[in-house]
Amino acid sequence: MSQLATNKKLYFLSDFHLGAPDAGSSLIREKKIIQFLDQIKSSAAEIFILGDLFDFWYEYKNVVPKGYVRILGKIAELTDSGIPVHFFVGNHDMWMKDYLQKEMNVSVYFEPQSFEFNGKKYWIGHGDGLGPGDNGYKFLKKIFRNPFCQWLFGILPPRIGMGLANYFSRKSRAKTGQEEEQFLGEDKEWLISYCKDKLKQEHFDFFVFGHRHLPIHFPIGTNSLYVNLGDWIKYYSYAVLENDTLVLKYFNGEAV
Repeated sequence: MSQLATNKKLYFLSDFHLGAPDAGSSLIREKKIIQFLDQIKSSAAEIFILGDLFDFWYEYKNVVPKGYVRILGKIAELTDSGIPVHFFVGNHDMWMKDYLQKEMNVSVYFEPQSFEFNGKKYWIGHGDGLGPGDNGYKFLKKIFRNPFCQWLFGILPPRIGMGLANYFSRKSRAKTGQEEEQFLGEDKEWLISYCKDKLKQEHFDFFVFGHRHLPIHFPIGTNSLYVNLGDWIKYYSYAVLENDTLVLKYFNGEAV
């Protein structure tokens, strides 16, 4: 269990999808994210990035995907200054290996993890493949996570591999974007169903996920809270721990 200093906060954000839909649009978002990280640096005890930092990422053995130097440099600056940064691999950057750990001292997680701060328990993850349904994606996820399949992709020249991956990544976002922007109701939101099932096994005060691309702040039962972080494409939303509760906020470029 960690006890936060009275003047320090936890910050949670996700789904930047840098690289999409094009380099120009991505750079504008990237600079806004950097502006936000600069503002919270003095108050952040720890920072959680819950996946899909990139619209696509593959770690070749000796090749780093072009671009993203600003966000990667800023994350390195944060960890160098002593601020722990936690990264949860998303479905768009699931082929993460050890680059962030070795180059930037970031803690990387491939599955949801439990944390405890100030006596409150958190269950944190990207959110993909959890809960009922979506069996097609769950099957594909097993294939994509398979080391042999990753090796097969890696033998493609980066120009071909990255081109194919970016094409299918854009198709995925175009197909699912509208559905993800609608709250489906308590009974149809699969992450809410997942949280309820998880509570039957163990109590958590906060469930925090990304992936959904819709800011959601939803009480579960009498003393648990599900928070979905939205995205930094449309909402520029994030969660911050204030007075032992998670608050959803929106960054408009002004002081945090």
